[in-house]
Amino acid sequence: MKRLLCVALACLTPAITGRAQVAAQGSPAPTNDLPNPYRTIEGWAQLGRPWGATSAVDIAPDGKSVWVAERCGANSCAESRLPAVYKFDANGKLVSSFGAGMFVSPHGIFVDREGNVWVTDCACTGGSGRGGARDTSAPRPTKGHQVFKFDHTGKVLLTLGKPGGGSGAEYFTQPNDVLVAPNGDIFVAEGHSSAPGSTARILKFSKDGKLIKTWGTFGHGPDDLDQPHTLAMDSRGRLFVGDRGNNRIKIFDQDGKLLDTWYQFSRPSGIYIDASDNIYVADSESGSVAKDRTNWKRGIRIGSARDGSVRALIPDPNESPPSTSAAEGVAVDRDGVIYGAEVGPRALKRYVKR
Repeated sequence: MKRLLCVALACLTPAITGRAQVAAQGSPAPTNDLPNPYRTIEGWAQLGRPWGATSAVDIAPDGKSVWVAERCGANSCAESRLPAVYKFDANGKLVSSFGAGMFVSPHGIFVDREGNVWVTDCACTGGSGRGGARDTSAPRPTKGHQVFKFDHTGKVLLTLGKPGGGSGAEYFTQPNDVLVAPNGDIFVAEGHSSAPGSTARILKFSKDGKLIKTWGTFGHGPDDLDQPHTLAMDSRGRLFVGDRGNNRIKIFDQDGKLLDTWYQFSRPSGIYIDASDNIYVADSESGSVAKDRTNWKRGIRIGSARDGSVRALIPDPNESPPSTSAAEGVAVDRDGVIYGAEVGPRALKRYVKR
């Protein structure tokens, strides 16, 4: 999703620049004809039970351990007492887990420099709705639509948002992802629905959880957002927002000024940028959920966050999935090993250089 340690991509050629690929804004030529220098390793991390939907993965500060948010053996944790957050060592051995009974739909994850684990609960599966007005006559939900900061043992250090969601400054509506800047500022991407009038915005908080500002409204114009699904930050401090419903990445400064818009990485479900500004973008919906994008291959596109070039593609091996397929979350360890968190196939896959 976010940032990490150096991994060289100089061998991945030829590079396809974003400017060359975009014939007209919003209508780029598909970046499909690219090398795949990786092989897939399945079944790497063992839970001791079948995996559930998994959209969130990040790397610990040691550069090797892997944190995952998983939906309790299903696509929802709403009625489950299983843990939702798991840590694996470099060999795929389960090290720790926590978060039982706390989540509806664990969705985004971020591990900060101190090793704290941030997890969003978008509450977008499991009967908690897809946002909008809440039935005020019903009992207020006890979980969902929140962002948690845990220490590495699972102790809750900070909670953003009140359970159940709603309108007002103290509530979220489907927080998709979270990111912490080097200065401690917290960014949250909110809004998982593409229904007209849905929430779609970015929220900026101070390190102690005080709201600083918000930006973004739902829509399909150049300044709008539709399902801001994932966040990442490059070495210059630019905030990359995966505007999934609009099939683009929007790049902002940390005060919400729009700097650039990229279409060449397809439909972004997950974004990860390492310390060398290599960018990894997971497309889990083109041609499946997004039926109008059959000319784009799903998979993980790899390129440069500096110039927007696209250099490689790890394609989805499933040619005709009924719904979401391939990685939705993506992260990369210090050795350049890629991890893909999959919702539809319910798996955590590992990709290593051939």
